[in-house]
Amino acid sequence: MAKRSDTLETVLLAVELLRRIPRGRKVTASELHRQLKDAGIDRDLRTIQRQLEMLSEHFEIERDDRSKPYGYRWLEQAKGLAVPNLTPQESLLLQLAEEHLKNLLPARLMKSMEGFFSQARRNLGPDSRARLEREWPGKVRVVATSQPLLPPKIVPGVFEVVSEALYGNFWLQLDYRNSTGWRSKVEVMPLGLVQQGPRLYLVCRYRGYDNERNLALHRILSAEMSTLTFDRPKEFDLRKYDDDGRFGFGEGEKIRLTFRIEPSAGLHLLESPLSNDQQVVELDDGQLEITATVIDSTMLEWWLRGFGDAVQVIDRRPLESPI
Repeated sequence: MAKRSDTLETVLLAVELLRRIPRGRKVTASELHRQLKDAGIDRDLRTIQRQLEMLSEHFEIERDDRSKPYGYRWLEQAKGLAVPNLTPQESLLLQLAEEHLKNLLPARLMKSMEGFFSQARRNLGPDSRARLEREWPGKVRVVATSQPLLPPKIVPGVFEVVSEALYGNFWLQLDYRNSTGWRSKVEVMPLGLVQQGPRLYLVCRYRGYDNERNLALHRILSAEMSTLTFDRPKEFDLRKYDDDGRFGFGEGEKIRLTFRIEPSAGLHLLESPLSNDQQVVELDDGQLEITATVIDSTMLEWWLRGFGDAVQVIDRRPLESPI
């Protein structure tokens, strides 16, 4: 049984290496060793080197041994495995995923996929025949709904440690400076990672407390992952946490809001309502009177003030109050 298990492990390792050897550029044993480790496959470097030597003898893999460290790549005419066989559509999907998910996936996972991302970029490069797929990223874009801002700088290494702790349910020790400049060292239970515009926030609980807090990643001065794990609270739901307005600086309190707005400013609310129960009445003077159930938050205040004199709040009351 032991021999069969060892054989299976060897085969699986060989497959993983074949999938990660790129075409068009060389990769070293050390790079592949790091990619596998980031993907949770822990093998020593010498084992990786032996496997690469064997694979280069039996597959269409070039080994550049003119200088150390040796480099490996698929020959251009080789059929290869997996990565070399990415279709143009798969390459496009990976390219978009790399661009838009890089802050929403564990850093270790992103690093382990570097071989795939690299091949996808080559497949859609200027010399590729996949013209339509290559053109697609230039045809779509996610645009800002407010004044665009550059992302704040995050201390090197902080994102990697935070995402790894979040991924593995490990406690975190943080050196944190809040918006007022107060600096403290805290131990937190990471529960979620949220991107709001150009900023990243860690949703967490301080040790000894059962309420959630949002910590801006760019205000974390240093982060260290503990060896201790925690049981993720079953009652915590990141989607509900967001729906409760916690990223609009609210406490989840719903209100029934009624306001009047000039038609030129409020037309978009007929197309994109504030809520499912929104009601709109056109008044004799042409103004729109809108009533909707919304989360009471600072963001709601900013939104209303942004209309200036074009909006007039008539009523706002807690949802449980009689209307």
